[in-house]
Amino acid sequence: MSQPAEQSAYPDHIDAAVLKIAGVVVLGAIMSILDITVVNVALPTFQDKFGSPDSPVAYSTVAWTVTAYTLALATVIPLTGWAADRFGTKRLYMAAIFLFTAGSALCATASSIDMLIAFRVLQGLGGGMLMPLGMTIMTRAAGPHRMGRLMAILGVPMLLGPILGPILGGWLIEVASWHWIFLINVPLGAIALVYAWFALTPDHAERSESFDFLGVALMSPGLALFLFGVSSLPAESGDFGAPRVWVSMLAGVLLMAAFVWHSFRPEHPLLDLRLFRDRNLTISIITMFLFAAAFFGGLLLVPTYFQQIRGESTLHAGLLVAPQGLGAMVTMPIAGRLVDKIPVGRIVPVGLALIVVGMFGLTQITATTPYPLLIAMLVVMGFGMGATMMPLFTTALRTLSGAQVARGSTLLNISQQIASSCGVATMSVVLTNQLNNSPIIPGTQVPDLGDGLRETQAAILSNTQPESIAPLNIDPAAIARGLVDAADAFSHTYWVAWVLVTLTLIPALMLPRRRPQTRHADEGAPPAVVD
Repeated sequence: MSQPAEQSAYPDHIDAAVLKIAGVVVLGAIMSILDITVVNVALPTFQDKFGSPDSPVAYSTVAWTVTAYTLALATVIPLTGWAADRFGTKRLYMAAIFLFTAGSALCATASSIDMLIAFRVLQGLGGGMLMPLGMTIMTRAAGPHRMGRLMAILGVPMLLGPILGPILGGWLIEVASWHWIFLINVPLGAIALVYAWFALTPDHAERSESFDFLGVALMSPGLALFLFGVSSLPAESGDFGAPRVWVSMLAGVLLMAAFVWHSFRPEHPLLDLRLFRDRNLTISIITMFLFAAAFFGGLLLVPTYFQQIRGESTLHAGLLVAPQGLGAMVTMPIAGRLVDKIPVGRIVPVGLALIVVGMFGLTQITATTPYPLLIAMLVVMGFGMGATMMPLFTTALRTLSGAQVARGSTLLNISQQIASSCGVATMSVVLTNQLNNSPIIPGTQVPDLGDGLRETQAAILSNTQPESIAPLNIDPAAIARGLVDAADAFSHTYWVAWVLVTLTLIPALMLPRRRPQTRHADEGAPPAVVD
């Protein structure tokens, strides 16, 4: 069979021109994704540095340095599709890098926690555009028949971010100061700007397209309010009846429902929900949503288990999680090449099955599970991750035309962001409730813990802050019981993640099992590659 005409403009191999573009996109993605996780390890430091020894800043307040970034990230994603069409991907990508870099520099200058939170919003507005824009740029550069291999490259920062973030953050704070978790982005951003200027070529901008002001007024606040309510669940101990939770979530759902009704009316809506007529995109987004909720929600628990149950430092916990990323790095390039040759419906279910096996192993963890067994489980999950995530992105975008790619990648990124936030909140609530089922140790009084210290709390503090409970002279038997119960709480929470991953197999089996007909990445226009 002769090669389709729409693929003839692209070479079959990954050439130097496309690799240049991939380098720009990966560099931007690394900055954005690393910054989601690198701040987590700095939260106790923020409590001390922005407070006083006698009165540290409340944890619920410093946690907003993470929440504000995530909400800004999610809020700006819906605007990316329109802005890419209106201004062109090169100009918008460079503007996003500049905004992210400027926000990083300002974060390092913050003299109060309120200033830091405000600057994190600015940083998130730039970071939120980098991933969907990067996917659009790479898709147009590679052409439909090479998307699998290029998406495998883009998947590297997605895998390494959650692993390297805590390691890098802990190391920078230990050897320098908290300022450097933000300052490190400044030289990276400058390099990315210069790189993008030379590697990317200007693309066509649809200057006649109108802006969906009503869509912005409905979708962006709706998404932000919904995620705010979800992210508030752990702070409210999983109480959906708390006003901060249910009012925010209800308002967000109502605004987003109004947006769905509105989005089919204008010619150029903020989010083009008409794309759901594409079966590949629809099934891929459903599969991605369930997968992201289960996998990223479960991923949050692994370093926490190592620190709280096994008494490891933040740096060591990050290193122990690293085998999962290494496993994914083995299978991701293999899956990237296979997805260009065989149907994605024959790849993703295999990857999910591996995650199901690895996650089942984590449902059996105890306070004394041997490290080699834990690492083996994480490696198996990593193998599955590498064979799942990028093939899903690839099949979703493969049958879209050039004018639809930016909007399709926006839908994918929004679904992943919402799913990850919901998954993290759900796992946090389940774990918190499980830990709170432990009995209270008589005679213990710790500030902010009500009637006393629970056995699980005492066990965790004995591993993370032994000096704080030493004066209480707690019975070692109570701490031992608490450690067993705390480990059980983690294993029970992993059962929730395992069920979600297993359910993901249902839509995954509906993915294409025959090669779908691909469209030209730019509908007849020259591919957006470098000279």
